[in-house]
Amino acid sequence: MHRTAEAGAAASPIRTVAAVIRDAGGRMLLVRKRGSAVYIQPGGKPEPGEAPLQALARELAEELGVAMRAAGAHRLGEFEADAVNEPGRRVRGEAWVVEVDGRPQPQAEIAALAWVVPQPPFPVAVAPLSAGHIMPALQRAIASGAVG
Repeated sequence: MHRTAEAGAAASPIRTVAAVIRDAGGRMLLVRKRGSAVYIQPGGKPEPGEAPLQALARELAEELGVAMRAAGAHRLGEFEADAVNEPGRRVRGEAWVVEVDGRPQPQAEIAALAWVVPQPPFPVAVAPLSAGHIMPALQRAIASGAVG
C-alpha cells in the first residue's frame, strides 16, 4: 500500500507566517476571520518562493491595511498546533514580533480585531497556536531581553 500525493498533502501541516503586533500597553493584536469564532495571529500562507517576512508584509497590508517595518522584526520561532479554521489539520506557524505603520483595520477575510494581554484568561477564544505557543514564546523573549 502506498500513499497518494493527496493523502500526503492532507497529513502535512499548513505552513503560515504569524505576526506578533503589540501596543504601547503590551497587548497583542489578534484577528478573527469571517465565519470563525476563534481569534488567531495576523498573517497567513506564504506564496510559492515568497520569503517569510515578504509574506507577512503582504498579509498585513491585505488583512489590516498596515505597513510592516521589516527592519525591526524579531523571529520568535516556529510552532505547531491544531488548526482552528481547517478541522483535522495542523498548522505550523513561523512567528515574528513586528512593528507596523498605520492603524490596523479589519479588511479582506478579517471580521474583527482584539487587543489582548498575552496571558490567560483571555477575553476572547484564542487559537491553540497563539495561546499555547506564540504567547509563551513572547513572554520568554521579553523576560530574556530579546524583545523590549
